[in-house]
Amino acid sequence: MGERFVVVPVDGVGGGVAVDGEHSDAVVSDPAPDTGSGGIEEEKEAGEEDSVFEQQDPDAVVPILEYNREPNKYGDGVPKENSPFINNTDNDKGNSYDGTNMALFEEEMDSNPMVSSLLNKLANYTNLTQGAQEHEEADDDEGPKKKAVKSPQMGTFMGVYLPCLQNILGVILFLRLTWIVGTAGILESLAIVGLCCSCTMLTAISMSAIATNGVVPAGGSYYMISRSLGPEFGGAVGLCFYLGTTFAGSMYILGTIEILLTYIVPKAAIFIAEKKEDEVDALLNNMRVYGTCCLALMSIVVFVGVKYVNKLALVFLACVILSILSIYAGVIKTIFEPPDFPVCMLGNRTLQNNNFDTCSKLEVIGNLTVTSKLWQLFCDGPELNATCNEYFVNNNVTEVQGIPGLTSGVISENMWSEYGPLAMLVENKKLSSVGGSDPATDIYLPYVVNDITTFFTLLVGIYFPSVTGIMAGSNRSGDLRDAQKSIPVGTILAIATTSFIYVTCVVLFGGCIEGVLLRDKFGDSVKGNLVIGTLSWPSPWVIVIGSFFSCCGAGLQSLTGAPRLLQAIARDGIVPFLQVFGHGKANGEPTWALLLTAGICEIGILIASLDAVAPILSMFFLMCYLFVNLACALQTLLRTPNWRPRFKYYHWALSFLGMSLCLALMFICSWYYAIVAMAIATCIYKYIEYRGAEKEWGDGIRGLSLNAARYALIRLEEAPPHTKNWRPQLLVLLNLDSDQVVKHSRLLSFTTQLKAGKGLTIVGNVLEGTYLTKDAEAKRAEQNIKSVMTAERTKGFCHVVVSSNLRDGFSHLIQSAGLGGMKHNSVLMAWPGNWKQSNDPQSWKNFIETVRETTAAHQALLVAKNVDSFPTNQDRLGEGTIDVWWVVHDGGMLMLLPFLLRQHKVWRKCKMRIFTVAQMDDNSIQMKKDLQMFLYHLRLDAEVEVVEMHDNDISAFTYEKTLVMEQRSQMLKQMQLSRTEREREAQLIHDRNTASHAAINDKAETGPDRVHMTWTKEKLFTERNRNREANANVAVRDLFNMKPNQSNVRRMHTAIKLNEVVVNKSQGAHLVLLNMPGPPKNRGGDENYMEFLEVLLEGLNRVLLVRGGGREVITIYS
Repeated sequence: MGERFVVVPVDGVGGGVAVDGEHSDAVVSDPAPDTGSGGIEEEKEAGEEDSVFEQQDPDAVVPILEYNREPNKYGDGVPKENSPFINNTDNDKGNSYDGTNMALFEEEMDSNPMVSSLLNKLANYTNLTQGAQEHEEADDDEGPKKKAVKSPQMGTFMGVYLPCLQNILGVILFLRLTWIVGTAGILESLAIVGLCCSCTMLTAISMSAIATNGVVPAGGSYYMISRSLGPEFGGAVGLCFYLGTTFAGSMYILGTIEILLTYIVPKAAIFIAEKKEDEVDALLNNMRVYGTCCLALMSIVVFVGVKYVNKLALVFLACVILSILSIYAGVIKTIFEPPDFPVCMLGNRTLQNNNFDTCSKLEVIGNLTVTSKLWQLFCDGPELNATCNEYFVNNNVTEVQGIPGLTSGVISENMWSEYGPLAMLVENKKLSSVGGSDPATDIYLPYVVNDITTFFTLLVGIYFPSVTGIMAGSNRSGDLRDAQKSIPVGTILAIATTSFIYVTCVVLFGGCIEGVLLRDKFGDSVKGNLVIGTLSWPSPWVIVIGSFFSCCGAGLQSLTGAPRLLQAIARDGIVPFLQVFGHGKANGEPTWALLLTAGICEIGILIASLDAVAPILSMFFLMCYLFVNLACALQTLLRTPNWRPRFKYYHWALSFLGMSLCLALMFICSWYYAIVAMAIATCIYKYIEYRGAEKEWGDGIRGLSLNAARYALIRLEEAPPHTKNWRPQLLVLLNLDSDQVVKHSRLLSFTTQLKAGKGLTIVGNVLEGTYLTKDAEAKRAEQNIKSVMTAERTKGFCHVVVSSNLRDGFSHLIQSAGLGGMKHNSVLMAWPGNWKQSNDPQSWKNFIETVRETTAAHQALLVAKNVDSFPTNQDRLGEGTIDVWWVVHDGGMLMLLPFLLRQHKVWRKCKMRIFTVAQMDDNSIQMKKDLQMFLYHLRLDAEVEVVEMHDNDISAFTYEKTLVMEQRSQMLKQMQLSRTEREREAQLIHDRNTASHAAINDKAETGPDRVHMTWTKEKLFTERNRNREANANVAVRDLFNMKPNQSNVRRMHTAIKLNEVVVNKSQGAHLVLLNMPGPPKNRGGDENYMEFLEVLLEGLNRVLLVRGGGREVITIYS
């Protein structure tokens, strides 16, 4: 047999059939086996059904399956592209069923695509590159006009290694590392470098695991943390990372200005110090003015076009690499020929040699000995007999070589730390010194001094920004050819390289440069040269220009990256007040975010001191790294099924160590900054939790919550809790109308007031029918209930059950709601107010059965009458009372409920009154005293009143009321019987008519007299009506001849008398709590029971009937 070709129409579009031998996705080739004539018949049928043609038009066009790809949008947790996975969009419906050889699964094709379709779509799936356009709404509507996205081409070296290198190496290396080595000594500097580099290496390992566990789009670290730890942590840490990046921009700009004003053009300073003690203030003011101008200029550059910044990135990187190479070249040169940078010393003190050329007190000009410029700085005149500073007179001026070289042995002197307070003189302990210092005069003299107080932890905070920047690779993940391979390798290699550079620099600086020059932060002792520049080869200007451009580039990149990070957070919609920063220019540039970034950056520039800004951004980066480590540790420990990183060299212990190290470094750097950073993160966390959008990102915190809940539930015994721990765990039985709208929303208000947010609340509802037909209604009902719960601030769970009848549904809820030890112990429901008017007695019968069920399950029952008149959560009840009528002991429920209600602000001003009923032979005075003592031990404040109910004779009114009740009950039974009889008759007629015509009818038993006759429909009706009329007459006679049941009379008497007393005392109360009597054991008296309760509650507005669960719920013991 040949092949048969089947055309499968796609989306209703007509089309031709592929020519024999052509291949198309829409044409399925199906070789039909030769099965004789049966096969031919099947072929013919198939031909009729599937439009099989023997001859085909060679020009026919085959309809092709088109896959409409859209850019991936993140933020609401649901992929917006036409996902090739199970959660398909409507556009994909109809595209997935493309084969008759899968007919067995054709019903599922709408929701579950065929594997071939899935793989085809995955092959066509691309992720956008990392520009800002990936978040633009305009892309949604472009459709076919959209340009094809270039596939990412960057490898590990260009895409991860070099960007990380450029971000890590920077301003601190050039401006502060020599000073850190001189102040802390080589050993402690190595400790600082080791601590910080270990922290970033451990973080990089954790980050690699997260980054290789799926695709990481724009937002880098923010995206990783938010999707791993949830929107609250993600938003908090994302904003901290944003602030860190913004302050990093401030630090780089300050570094740029410091290099410009101190080393390139010192004469450009606007503020010039008249006195030496004003130099620091003048420098800071110059930094503020020039820094603000520089920030404005950089912001304009970023606003005009980021592409220029990106094009210059390689130039800036080349500057950094050339500068570092010049340092190593300079170190090698010092072995053979150290550079000549003499440092002038007075005694053992270092002098600033900006204002003199000759390092001596006297100099010979011709044959004359005259005083030098140095003399004039320490004496009150140029004369030899002028009055001079005592220390200047007593000590000699000497020159030491600033860079003695690697072989000089200076490394041994630089091993140890030289910390000191502000204005401490920079001294060389080897040199002799005569006379002490006079701080009052020393500050006016040209000594090199500490400009800040130095200590180990301060240096850690200043140094740490030099190891940040490890996220640069993960931020570019969309541009990489193979991100899951490149990110770990590139980042870890970059950290290893920079760590090697830092460690070698620490050792080489300590081995080549004199200690006093190392501690000279601004190079004042070498004519204002950059200290690291004195070491470089071929010229100090290589480092100065290189570091200047490096800082410029880093500042521009911070101002480029920070607004995009803020835009990504704003686009996610988790922080409502940031929504405005999600907008930008038409090309996606985040204009508003850039303005905010520039504003925050200006704060850092106004601080003006690089040493003060560095610890601030250290805090924010450390917090970010801490949470990256936490995310990795959490995912590993929880063994989340989706946690399958391609990077295998991670362990939760390493992540935990990295997290601990980050936390330790935060407090080492600055404990008060650490507390402030944590407070900011906590405030953002709570704000997002309270006001933020609900997001479900499959995060680790949710996994942790599930694990913690499972652990707690297993630990929580199913046995009843101790009386001291007992609180009402409520199952609220709600009624919905035909449109699935909640009828009594005040029931949920009351629940909130009773719970005050504590304990378990399950809101249940039953729909009548089968789940297969009612599943949509059940979901809609659940949504409606949840929205009302949110509006009423009821914290709890919703449980909608579909059952064949309401009676069974409520029974199932009472039995099975909750889980393990977290089960309800009380049921709250509304009183069926219109039970008398209802034609269907099933409603109040369900109510009574629910009362019986709760009693059998040993659960408390609360029934609210007139629940729609109960106060809302916004109401504040004034002075009034909550009246408790304690008739029988129910385990203390009646005492506990008013106490719990009064914890809520709605009922806070209400006073509690307890009434108890005394019989004739009770001592009411003693009862009152005992009750007051009982309440005192229970620590409850309440007024006590004992009401005496005298044994009055049963009134005629009671007899009459009971009689009417019983007559009504009897009539209902008669009506029910007649209805049942009618139904039975209709069924009988139906059965007769549908029976076989050959049946022998005369053998049927007809009527009560068993008369054998031919039966017809008319005769049946006549006979039944005659019987019914006779029965009705008897029933009516019985009704008028009835005498009330004595037991019912006694109960009615109690109900009436108790109602009189309650109405008399409590009609004006805000709420009346009353013992609920149990239903009769004999179900025949159910309607009488409802009547008793109706009489008991008559004339009262807000009533809560309480039935205890058969156990003590309140205790006098602590």
